[in-house]
Amino acid sequence: MSAPRSFRIGQIVPSSNTTMETEIPAILRAREALHPERFTFHSSRMRMKHVTKDELVAMDKDSDRCALELSDARVEVLGYACLVAIMAMGLGYHRQSEQRLHQRTVDNGGAAPVVTSAGALVDGLHTLGAKKVAILTPYMKPLTQLVIDYFHNEGIEVVDSISLEIPDNLEVGRQDPRAPIAITQRLNTQGVDAIVASACVQMPSLPSVQAIEDRSGLPVLSSSVATTYAMLKRLSLSTRVPGFGALLSGRFD
Repeated sequence: MSAPRSFRIGQIVPSSNTTMETEIPAILRAREALHPERFTFHSSRMRMKHVTKDELVAMDKDSDRCALELSDARVEVLGYACLVAIMAMGLGYHRQSEQRLHQRTVDNGGAAPVVTSAGALVDGLHTLGAKKVAILTPYMKPLTQLVIDYFHNEGIEVVDSISLEIPDNLEVGRQDPRAPIAITQRLNTQGVDAIVASACVQMPSLPSVQAIEDRSGLPVLSSSVATTYAMLKRLSLSTRVPGFGALLSGRFD
């Protein structure tokens, strides 16, 4: 019997991010109980401490170096794990970023598809058929408005949003991952097609996703769920990982 195939998962993460390197592995470890594939996880970091537009723009410039470093390890898919950094660079920027970073891996002899969490969340909502959504973010309100405008440009209307207004990225990562269960009850979900439990890769929410979906009867996803789904699609692997919301139910393989 041949050994299960192992895939190297690369992530470009802000230096203060503590969540994507826990939530994405948690989903894929759960997947290992159902499917034969195995995964290892590899990261490269960009400096960022405070979630301000100036720091986000400066950080994004460092993503090319990170893509090169990860392609040295011959990762098989690469995730850019900072949603609002991409959105702060301009409408539709995830396409430019994904293409540019992929080219860096090609030029380095380690070609790998690139997923941005911003593009993954947009694509995940389109996969769910969501045209109207309600979202929760930890951002200051001007950054949340960037997210709203970005979604609007992609044909997704944000009916309601909650901004927790936490500027310190480390503090965002210290939030209770089950807190969104209660917080999202304050969202106006009348007429929406889906709820985004965390429109931020640093705000923990993984244990909340299925609980909110069960309570609301609406599809629920987060940045980490959407990014994992996009990675599995790029690897041509089954996206069935029950317990993490509709997008990972297997219905969209």
